[in-house]
Amino acid sequence: TNEREVNAMLDMVKQETERIDSRFLEPACGNGNFLAEVLRRKLEVVKARYSKNLSEYEKYAFVAVGSIYGVELLQDNAQECRERLFNIVSKAYAKQAKKTPNPRFLPAIEYVIGRNILCGDALSLKDSTGSPIIFSEWSLATGSKVKRRDFRLDEMLEGNVAKNETLSLFGDVDDSGDFSSRADWEFDEETQTFIPLPIKEYPLISFYEVGSHE
Repeated sequence: TNEREVNAMLDMVKQETERIDSRFLEPACGNGNFLAEVLRRKLEVVKARYSKNLSEYEKYAFVAVGSIYGVELLQDNAQECRERLFNIVSKAYAKQAKKTPNPRFLPAIEYVIGRNILCGDALSLKDSTGSPIIFSEWSLATGSKVKRRDFRLDEMLEGNVAKNETLSLFGDVDDSGDFSSRADWEFDEETQTFIPLPIKEYPLISFYEVGSHE
């Protein structure tokens, strides 16, 4: 997709592209034309708000990266997309940190990009090994702490149902169309949708240390 078309389409949701924590999923991301531009826009907002405080810049740059997800069928495209996104952050960070970069920041960014941009089939919702696609949610807690929760993409898509909407396809919705009695789903106030419970939760950890215990 050409840059002009990418920007024209993203301008239709401009407010969301400029929300640092607004999540984007590109189910056929190729080498990242759309995701790269979303990341650039988010990092411009981070720079505008936090350029005078490096630790705050790092924290919200992490949030921006953690909000971007992609699935790509071809392994070489998926890897190119990861490298492209990492390079965008690396170049922006070099200008921001100048002579005082934190050596833990870019490895954390690289880890999150590796978790968020996956090789797989968005139609079958399976990764390159044939297992269900699993994405991690990265939620800012207090200070530099983040909470990671892992979700299966197929369950997330199934759960993306508006609060009072009836979907008989699932078979286990009660007669009123209320999902609230389901033990394995929870209502998310921010998105106003039902989402499944995570398949795994991790203890709070500094975002600088994500991936360090795996």
